[in-house]
Amino acid sequence: MGWMASLSYVAYTLGAIVCALAAIWIARKGDQARSDRTPAIVALALTANWCFAAASFEPGKPIVELTEIARNLAWLFTLFRLFANDGRDETLRVVRPAVAALAFVEVLQFALLLLAYRYAVTGEIAELIFETAALFRVMVAVGALVLLHNLYVGAAASSRLILRWNVAALAGLWAFDLNYFTIGYIVGSVPAELAALRGIAAAVVAVPFALGYTGTSSKLEFRPSRAATFRFLSLLVIGAYFGLMLALARSLDMLTGDLARMTQVGLIIAAGALALIWLPSNRLRGWLRVTAIKHLFKHRYDYRNEWIRFTRTIGSTGFDNTTLQERAVKALADITDSPSGILLVPDDDSGFEIAANWRWPDSDIPARAAPAALGYVLERSELIVDLDEVREGIDHHGEQALVPDWMREDRRAWAAVPLLHFDRLIGLAVLARPVVARKLDWEDFDLLAVVGRQLASYLAEQAGQAALLEAGRFDEFNRRMAFVMHDIKNLSSQMSLLLRNAEKHADKPEFRKDMLVTLRNSTDKLDSLLARLGRYGTPESEKSSQFDLAEAAQKVADRLDKTHPVTMLRAEPVKVEGNREALDQALVHLVQNAVDASEADSAVMIEAYSDGVSGKVTVIDNGCGMSPQFLRNGLFKPFVSSKTGGFGIGAFEARELIRSMGGRLDVQSREGLGSRFTVSLPLKAAASIIGRGRTNRQNEVA
Repeated sequence: MGWMASLSYVAYTLGAIVCALAAIWIARKGDQARSDRTPAIVALALTANWCFAAASFEPGKPIVELTEIARNLAWLFTLFRLFANDGRDETLRVVRPAVAALAFVEVLQFALLLLAYRYAVTGEIAELIFETAALFRVMVAVGALVLLHNLYVGAAASSRLILRWNVAALAGLWAFDLNYFTIGYIVGSVPAELAALRGIAAAVVAVPFALGYTGTSSKLEFRPSRAATFRFLSLLVIGAYFGLMLALARSLDMLTGDLARMTQVGLIIAAGALALIWLPSNRLRGWLRVTAIKHLFKHRYDYRNEWIRFTRTIGSTGFDNTTLQERAVKALADITDSPSGILLVPDDDSGFEIAANWRWPDSDIPARAAPAALGYVLERSELIVDLDEVREGIDHHGEQALVPDWMREDRRAWAAVPLLHFDRLIGLAVLARPVVARKLDWEDFDLLAVVGRQLASYLAEQAGQAALLEAGRFDEFNRRMAFVMHDIKNLSSQMSLLLRNAEKHADKPEFRKDMLVTLRNSTDKLDSLLARLGRYGTPESEKSSQFDLAEAAQKVADRLDKTHPVTMLRAEPVKVEGNREALDQALVHLVQNAVDASEADSAVMIEAYSDGVSGKVTVIDNGCGMSPQFLRNGLFKPFVSSKTGGFGIGAFEARELIRSMGGRLDVQSREGLGSRFTVSLPLKAAASIIGRGRTNRQNEVA
């Protein structure tokens, strides 16, 4: 048994050295912010002390048992402190009693050690004490493994990335102890070979446990390359082949004489020749490579689970009533473990605007988030943009110069996925960088491209349904207008009847008196009806002229100031080209909406000025404001209103009127703070340039 003692000495010495180095590593390189750092250092130091005692003294000595008890208590306390990383030692009341119970069971080893030292006078008593001690150690190992399972399963995703190396190491420690003491309890004693391996097990556990305390531990993954795996498998096959040949050669020792020697030499020559011919062949190497990839590697994605999760995300709105656009971003982000994302869709001004924001941190993303030219490139090339490559200056299809600055500067932006439907770009999804950063590979590109097309079909279908619904609402509005026409027809009939009767009874004073009353009532009804209709009418486009923007805004302010405070903060003379009546109508809509959203004593403010390129009128209120979801999906939709009983046509018509003059309407709003609507109309010189551009486009289309 001398060799067994030597093996035990070497194994425990190795365990002591590795555990001591691991404790020093954590003390010098470990994450200073972790609350369990000091208990981990103490646990590794006590483990090194136990290994040193086991290497120095014979098994079963009291000093060895005492150091092992101290080691186990230190590891239990370290496990308890691991729960404190995300505060679950305070929120889970069962953690403290469970750890205390396990520590109490371990402390009972002192009593058993004392009994064994003083009262184990017979073999039966010694055996009973050993079995009890082994049973207690099994109980501690099982309880610790259960707590480890609860620690990892109940941790948040970010906490799992920090804890996984520590949990794996401790699971190996207690799994080895569980098997070690279970065998000892069943057999009645522990095999010397297995006892010698405890030192090596301690060394193996200490390495990943120490790595878990480095700042980059969340990025560490064991993922051998295909080349290394192929070479290892090749060496394994070669070793197995020569081992088989050696075994055959040794088995021929049963033969005697010259026949045995000749047979052995012939077998060695044949084995060498076969190895030289067969092992280096491309056919064998190809088979080994395919076998290694097929059986030892798995695709990055479990496509079945990804598809099930994708379908559930798209098909259910959940309790937060998220929109399809937000669910589309979430479904795409979940595939790559991205924590957030945004969806950009083409706007009416040849660019991209934000349509959905799923957990994207607040940042300064401009209103025009991306140029239209980028959409043309992605639509033509079906390219998924790796934004890290863009930052490195890598260009594939000319997208390098078209990616907006905010995507380059925001390091969270990781990938831009085009959503194509029948080769038409429906949207552009921008995904944030995963918590564990990595490079996009071919499998990411393939899966994102397929899912992007599927999402595009859903979004296109929803857009078609929305268009049908809007057409139905306009049809309903037309039916309502039929009643208005009916009223006009009644008034017309009434007037016609009055004229016919006037030919017969005009000379009667009573008739003339009744006629005046009837005319007055009819006129009032007609004026009221025309006022309502005039609000939704669109002036003719040919009434374009040059006028002062500040003067037009001042007149609207004076008109509406009679019913609600309207203040003109700034009025700079600005000459613009457009339809004065259309602008008045649009400003009335905007100011009236601001009045409706404000308190009775809260003034609506108007500014008129020029930025050198266009004239601007800003309407500001301190009212209730609008949510980001309503701004994206409801503000400029007909028959969708945030006001009770509102038609939702005012903002829509104001935007259409301003667009008909070559301008644009921008809006900023915060719930509880108010809203700001900005009307931009081109100056006279700019208006002529825009008009020539429109004429050229019309000629190209024709």
